[in-house]
Amino acid sequence: MKFALKFATAAVLAACATGALAQKGETVKVAWLDPLSGLMAAVGTNQLKTYQFLTEEFNKKNAAGVKFEIIGIDNKLSPQETTSALRSAMDQGARYVLQGNGSGAALAIIDALEKNNARNPGKEALYINYAAVDPDLTNSKCSYWHFRLDADTSMKMEAMTTFMKDQPDIKKVYLLNQNYSHGVQVAKYAKENLARKRPDIQIVGEDLHPLAQVRDFAPYVAKIKASGADTVITGNWGSDLALLIKAANDAGMNNVKFFTYYGSVSGTPTAMGAASAGKVYQVAYGHSNMGGEIERLSNEFNKKFKEDLYTQSAYTALTMLSDAFAKAKSTDPVKVAPVLEGMRFKSFNGDVEMRKTDHQLQQGLYIAKWEKAGGKYPIDQEGTGYTFVPVKYYEPYVASTPTTCEMKRPSS
Repeated sequence: MKFALKFATAAVLAACATGALAQKGETVKVAWLDPLSGLMAAVGTNQLKTYQFLTEEFNKKNAAGVKFEIIGIDNKLSPQETTSALRSAMDQGARYVLQGNGSGAALAIIDALEKNNARNPGKEALYINYAAVDPDLTNSKCSYWHFRLDADTSMKMEAMTTFMKDQPDIKKVYLLNQNYSHGVQVAKYAKENLARKRPDIQIVGEDLHPLAQVRDFAPYVAKIKASGADTVITGNWGSDLALLIKAANDAGMNNVKFFTYYGSVSGTPTAMGAASAGKVYQVAYGHSNMGGEIERLSNEFNKKFKEDLYTQSAYTALTMLSDAFAKAKSTDPVKVAPVLEGMRFKSFNGDVEMRKTDHQLQQGLYIAKWEKAGGKYPIDQEGTGYTFVPVKYYEPYVASTPTTCEMKRPSS
């Protein structure tokens, strides 16, 4: 009897030990769903390369000892195509999903996973959002299966306007944004924040334009000039920002500042060049001269692809997942999700926290200014000789905004 009890105890301990190391050497398939065609193809292609490159690095060593495999699928920047791409990825065995370009596509993923995970126990999947920043995604539309790594539109605007309120030369602002949820939210929060922090600033114009369809921004630039604006606030990204900046430079609009969310994204640094020095600002969770491991990896990426590694949240995603796998002793999304809630970990930009109430990452934000590279900030962008130089850093609490999320967690 005693021998049987000892044998049973040993068997249980062995099983527990095996379970603790179950993820070691396991291949974790991760779906990447973003545009690889159309006007935003350059953005998506760079980001897919970034994830594939960093995956190779993380596969050499990570906390859980797993092997990541990226399944890249073109979603054509379409919510409908995203749903089809997600279905295809899950058929291939992916239980983790990465997406960042477009909040419409993000919402499509959330809706699809809510239905899948409720209907198909044992086949749950989890969504890591690295760049879709509509605040509603972690407020009215929050989901237990969705975790966001980028600061949302309201958080970035909080930091941006905190900086702008101390710039006395800003008196007249023009709002130019893409006509979808993110662009609408940028304009909304800009007006609210400026009214609260600098009520003397005038909003002298506001436009929304089609997403990824405008090829000539000269008419918009003409309206900005005619308005007398000294500053433009824009959440534009990809070709929509690069072509806007190019049109402004071509029109000789030298006395107008641009406050942007995505000045580092493919094509925009080249469009800015020397002509935009000192007049374009960016709010972001990092910059090109962060130092440490991310700077080393960025340099290697640049040597390999002749492109910039600007989606630094990819590093955060892989760090967070491997740390969570190790803590959960599993790669099963059902076991990993509760570990991610409230998890604190160290990423390339310092200590960060995945807020439990809404699954919004809390992290510091930088305001950076487009300047000639050199000195403390030698790494330029897209070979221009210029880079975004940090001029102000805000601790996480400064940009942290409250949430209305009422998280519906699955019953145990």
